[in-house]
Amino acid sequence: DFLFFWGAVFLVTTTLVAFLKKENQELIPAKEETKGITDTYRLLFSIIKMPAVLTFCLLILTSKVGFSAADAVTGLKLVEEGVPKEHLALLAVPMVPLQIILPLVISKYTAGPQPLNTFYKAMPYRLLLGLEFAFLVWWAPKVKHEGGFPVYYYAVVVLSYALHQITLYSMYVAIMAFNAKVSDPLIGGTYMTLLNTVSNLGGNWPSTVALWLVDPLTVKECAGAQGHTCATAAATEV
Repeated sequence: DFLFFWGAVFLVTTTLVAFLKKENQELIPAKEETKGITDTYRLLFSIIKMPAVLTFCLLILTSKVGFSAADAVTGLKLVEEGVPKEHLALLAVPMVPLQIILPLVISKYTAGPQPLNTFYKAMPYRLLLGLEFAFLVWWAPKVKHEGGFPVYYYAVVVLSYALHQITLYSMYVAIMAFNAKVSDPLIGGTYMTLLNTVSNLGGNWPSTVALWLVDPLTVKECAGAQGHTCATAAATEV
């Protein structure tokens, strides 16, 4: 029902935009940015070969390695420790208003000449919250009882997630502001898309690697099975 309702809203609003929104004919550019897909990719390669852009791309591709495990694995490990999935899903609800308000607040600090300052300042706090998430996973079995988990544990989880959202959005909005600031207006769409794609890739590949490394790096003990390490999924199943 939820998906059906919002799917209908999405279709209706998109259709209304298609029929009611008109292009401003007076502002048609005299010359198109590019003539086709080949020219677009040539333009992209010429942009990415610029020393400053290349350095920035290398930095942004590696800047999120430090918190990839905390971002990708914490929720899965909490479920593994017995926290119900539906409770974790409910904890995401209070984050929605925060996610709406944060960009509005943070944009005031990224509108100046050096938007990346906010990115730098948020990074150490986000790294520290990775340790906080590790503590939450370690703490989970200590406070678990027959009825589940105490309310104060969920309160700490919500607070930790809220602080994490602040650091996450501080970095995200700062990067978006920087990309918008440095993009050449003549090829703004192509330039920004390239930088934003690299930024998204910089967040996705470390999370993928972190998930792939979970099993090899997890220490397991087999209760009542002498001589077995349970290091692999097959051994655990046996």
